Amino acid sequence: MAGVRFDDVAKHYGEVKVIEHLNLDVHDQEFMVLVGPSGCGKSTALRMVAGLEEITAGRVSIGERVVNDVPPKDRDIAMVFQSYALYPHMTVRENLEFGLKLRKTPQAEMDRLVNEAAEILGIKHLLERKPKQLSGGQRQRVALGRAMVRKPAVFLFDEPLSNLDAKLRVQMRAEISKLQQRLRTTTIYVTHDQVEAMTMGHRISVMNEGKIMQVGSPLELYERPQNLFVANFIGTPPMNLVRGTLADGGTRLAASKFSLPIPASLRAAATSQDGRKVVAGIRPENVGDASNPTRGETARIQGEVEIVEPLGHEVIVHARVGDELLVAKTDLHHTPQMGAPIELVLELDALHLFDATTEGRLG
Repeated sequence: MAGVRFDDVAKHYGEVKVIEHLNLDVHDQEFMVLVGPSGCGKSTALRMVAGLEEITAGRVSIGERVVNDVPPKDRDIAMVFQSYALYPHMTVRENLEFGLKLRKTPQAEMDRLVNEAAEILGIKHLLERKPKQLSGGQRQRVALGRAMVRKPAVFLFDEPLSNLDAKLRVQMRAEISKLQQRLRTTTIYVTHDQVEAMTMGHRISVMNEGKIMQVGSPLELYERPQNLFVANFIGTPPMNLVRGTLADGGTRLAASKFSLPIPASLRAAATSQDGRKVVAGIRPENVGDASNPTRGETARIQGEVEIVEPLGHEVIVHARVGDELLVAKTDLHHTPQMGAPIELVLELDALHLFDATTEGRLG
């Protein structure tokens, strides 16, 4: 087993700088998720670990070994791609055996490894079928099995579930998590889906424009985002963000057409900051209507319902408040009508403040 380390890693394509100053420690046996929008550099970072992309600057280490100049086949990694990349003319068994044959693994050991992986993944009855005879989920299990049989030091996953339907994605992400927990293999998993990231990762590295915005546990990222990007990216629906100015000695946020009191928990960061441009953030679950139970200090503001999204267990309401569109979660049995007035109740203890210029967290 081994951890993975990025030391001031950069990747350039000519004048285009895809990654700059990437520093990250992936601990031994950890499930690390790299998440971010398309083009943020997460797949490039993964491919540099695999040896599929040359490193422009810095060092990538697996365990104690710097692997910048080590060929991919000698890095002791196994990679699962977005496309299953199975050989269509081979059976499932032959696909699983292929890498082992290249390593000249004895037949008895090869049979043991293949049967063990097939048993764990529930594909033993599919060993004599060819990929075209399999469903998407079955093909993904075969791709996982092909990585498993190599017993690598590090698993690398590049958006492996994006080709599956929603229900199957939920099932497969649970299976991958259980598999990693069982094998205790260091894993780096790339996705643009923040729900996948939150449900699977021991820690998450949020990336944007080739830089790491924040690294932490799912709960840390959700409860204490360190900047506006993380605050807006993590969470479904996204956090409500309201631009305004601190006023009255830092005790009040003045937005375009309404104001909010600054809660006691943020007073120290806001005191004597009159005129400072800030962005206040509050998650939809901390915004409701008068029927919702609330916790701690609250504020009430008037709005008008624009969109109603019933989800069965709850209702998502988009309400216009002045120039802002706020998203709230309300009780299923108190569904408002579109165009109707609504009194929104905000739990102020859940309020976040960010500097409007630096976009960093205050308090």
